Amino acid sequence: MKNDSSDQGAPAEPKNAGGLARANEVLPGLIHLLPVAARPFFPGQAVPLLMRADHWAPTLEAVGETDHKVLGVVLVRNESAEEAVPGDFYNIGTACRVHRVHEQDGMLQVLVECLQRFRLAGVVNPETPFSARVDYFPELSGPPDDQVKAYAMAVINTIKELLPLNPLYVEELRMFLDRFGPEDPSHLSDFAASLTTSTKEQLQEVLETVDLLQRMEKVLVLLNNELELARAQQKIRHSVEERMQTQQREFFLREQLKAIQKELGIAKDDRTAELDRFNERIKKLTLTDEAKKRVDEEMDKLAMLETGSPEYAVTRNYLDWITLLPWGSHSQDKLNLKRARRVLDRDHYGLKDVKERILEFLAVGIMKGEIAGSIILLVGPPGVGKTSIGRSIADALGRRFYRFSVGGIRDEAEIKGHRRTYIGAMPGKFLQAMKDAGTANPVIMLDEIDKIGASFHGDPASALLEVLDPEQNNDFLDHYLDLRFDLSKVLFVCTANQLDSIPSPLLDRMEVIQLSGYIASEKLQIANKYLLPRQIERAGLEKGAIKLDKGTLNALIEGYARDAGVRRLEKQLGKIVRKGTVKMLEGVEPPIQVATADLKEYLGSPVFRDERRLTGPGLVTGLAWTAMGGATLNIEAVRTHSFNRGFKLTGQLGDVMKESAEIAYGYLVSRAEEFGADPAFFEKAFIHVHVPAGATPKDGPSAGITIASALLSLARNRPVRRIAMTGEITLTGEVFPVGGVREKLIAARRAGIKELILPEENRGDFDETPEHVRKGLRVHFASRFEDVVPLLFREQRSKAISVNPG
Repeated sequence: MKNDSSDQGAPAEPKNAGGLARANEVLPGLIHLLPVAARPFFPGQAVPLLMRADHWAPTLEAVGETDHKVLGVVLVRNESAEEAVPGDFYNIGTACRVHRVHEQDGMLQVLVECLQRFRLAGVVNPETPFSARVDYFPELSGPPDDQVKAYAMAVINTIKELLPLNPLYVEELRMFLDRFGPEDPSHLSDFAASLTTSTKEQLQEVLETVDLLQRMEKVLVLLNNELELARAQQKIRHSVEERMQTQQREFFLREQLKAIQKELGIAKDDRTAELDRFNERIKKLTLTDEAKKRVDEEMDKLAMLETGSPEYAVTRNYLDWITLLPWGSHSQDKLNLKRARRVLDRDHYGLKDVKERILEFLAVGIMKGEIAGSIILLVGPPGVGKTSIGRSIADALGRRFYRFSVGGIRDEAEIKGHRRTYIGAMPGKFLQAMKDAGTANPVIMLDEIDKIGASFHGDPASALLEVLDPEQNNDFLDHYLDLRFDLSKVLFVCTANQLDSIPSPLLDRMEVIQLSGYIASEKLQIANKYLLPRQIERAGLEKGAIKLDKGTLNALIEGYARDAGVRRLEKQLGKIVRKGTVKMLEGVEPPIQVATADLKEYLGSPVFRDERRLTGPGLVTGLAWTAMGGATLNIEAVRTHSFNRGFKLTGQLGDVMKESAEIAYGYLVSRAEEFGADPAFFEKAFIHVHVPAGATPKDGPSAGITIASALLSLARNRPVRRIAMTGEITLTGEVFPVGGVREKLIAARRAGIKELILPEENRGDFDETPEHVRKGLRVHFASRFEDVVPLLFREQRSKAISVNPG
C-alpha cells in the first residue's frame, strides 16, 4: 500500500501500537533512515542495536519526535555505516518501530521492531539525519497455496535438522513461535534466512525478493548450506573432544599407575629418579675436590626444589652437564711408531716431509710415554688434506676425534660458554667436544683458525689463548661450568690457509707444519689410488666400472684441476662418474673407458689453458704466493710516450707492491748506464707497468727484481729469456728473501718454466723443498741485482744449481 502523507501530517499510530503492523495499518511515507553495515533486518524480528551516540543521536531524536516512531533500516555496501552516503544504500530496506533507547558510555542501546519491507522512492535529506520517501510491500493475507505449503514444510524440516546441531537455534525458534505460527510462510522464510550465517549480500538478496515462492527457494538454499556447515563444525568438535578425552584418560591412568607403583615401592618420583641417575654417573667419574663440592651443593638444592620451578630445570641441566663430562676418563694411546707411519701412508699419498714432521712429533711423545700439551698447526692451500691428516693422527694414536670450525666465530661465549644466569645458557665448544668425545684426551681439530673473527661480543682469538697454552689449559675455566677442567691431555690440531691473519700470541703457542700444493705427478697418483675409487664407490658402482688412463688423467689435471689441492680434481672425477652412471643406465655395458678426447663431452671446455708465452722487451715472468698456492705473475712494462717523464702502475696493486715498484724504478734509473741502458731513455719516457688479471688484487714485495728486470729489458729494448724470478729489491740493489718458496717452485713447474732466480738467503728453503719438487729445475741464487742482470740476456752457470732427473 502506497502512502503519500506529507512531512508534517504523519498518520496517527493505530490502536495496536507496539504490535506488528497489520495489512490495514498505515505507515508513514516519509521516514528517517538508519544505515547498517553488518547485515539486513527482516520483518517480524525484534532486534537490539548498539551504535555511537555522537553520530546517530540526532537521527534517533528526530524519530522520537514523530508520532509513529518508525525508522527505516537500510544496508550499505561499504564496511562502515558512519561513513555511508545515500549512494551506498541498497534500494530495499525494512521499516522498524523504535521501542526503547538507552545511552551509556557514549553508546546508544536501541530496541527496534521490524515491520515491513520498503523501497526507497527518493532521498529527501542526504545528510545525517537521513530521510527519504518510501513505498511499502505489505504482506499478503489469506491461506497459502499447496506449492507454498510444500516449501514451508521443507524449510521447517531443515530447521528441525539444524536444532540439534546448535542450541542457539532453539531459543530463536521459541521466540519466533511466540509471535507467529508455522502457517505464516512469509515470516517463516524471513526468520529462516536470519538464522543463517550467510553473507550480507546473500541476505540482502532474500530481503529484496518480494515474491514469496522465489524467496522461499533462496532461503532453502541458504538453510542447506548452513546445515552442511553445522555438520562439519560438529564433526570437528566431536573429533577434538574425543582426542581430549583420550589424552585425559591416558593422563589419569598414568598418574594412577605411578601412585600404585610408588605404594608398592617399584617406582620413584621424577626428582628421586633424577638424583639416582646423577649419583650413578658420579660413581664412574674421578671428580676434583672443587667439582665434588659443587656437585654435592647442587644435588642438595635439587632435592629441595619443586619439579615445576624454573630453578629446578636450571639446576638439573647444570648437573647433567657436569656428570656427562669425562672427569678423569682417558683412552689408552697406541704408542707405536710403525703403526702411525702405516696409517699416515694408508690415508695420504706424498707429503713425505709433513709425515716426517708428524712422526717426529709422535716419537717424542712415545719416548715420554704420553702425548699431551701439544698444539699442531697445519698450514696450506685448500684441498691439500689438512683436515684428513688430523683424522689420521687421531687414528694412529687410537684416540677419539672431534672437529669444529672456528671460522667466522665472533662471540667469546662460543669458546668459554655463557654464564648460567642467561636463559638457554650452554658451555663453550671445548666442553661440548669433551662431552661428545667421552674421554679427557681426544684429538680436537680447530678448522679455519685463520678466519676467526671479532666483534663487540668479545675477541674469540684471545679466549683461545688460555685453551691453547699448555701452561694454562690444565685448569681451563668455562663460564657456564664455573669449574676448572683439565684440557692438558688433549692434542689440538689447527688448520689454516695462511699465517698472516693469526694473532702473534696465538701463533706462538703452535707447532707450525707447512703443507704445499701437489704437483701433477702427485695428483695423478692420488686420483688413481684414492679419488676415483672413492667416487665409484659413492655412486654404487662396481670396482673398475669407469676407467681413465694416465694420459686422460694428466689432461684432466692440466685442463680442469690445476689448483694447489685435489678438491677440484675430485669434483671433476665425480662429474665423470655421474655421467658414466647415466650411460650405464641407458644400456652401455661397463667398464666405460674415458679417453682424453672424451673430456670435453664429460666436463665441457677446459677451465685452464697453457699460459701464453709473452715475449718482447719489457715482459718478465715473476712468481707469487697466494692462499690457494703458488702462481706465476707476468709483468708488462711499456713506454707510452716521450712527451714527459713519468711512471704509472696498474693491475689493482697493493701499497707494498706499489712501493716495491717505485723502489725498482728509482734504483734502475740511478744505475741505468751501469746496466747497459741509455740514461736518456728514462729522462723523457713515460713508463707504464701493468700486472695482468686486473680484477685480482695483488700485494707483497716479492715482485721487486721482476719489475726491475722488466724496466731494464724495456730500456735496453731486449727481450728476457724464459726464466721466472722472485725477490725483494732495495734502493741499494740488495735482493732480500721472500716466503712461499716451495709453492712458487710448484707454480713454475706447473707453468713449464725450468729456470728460476731466487734470493741467496732462500737457498736453505730451496734445500728443504722435497726433491721431487726440485727435480728438473735450474735455479740461480742472487744476493744483489747485479747478479740478476747477466742471467736475463745470456747463459750464466757459475752460481746455478741444476737438479736433473735421475
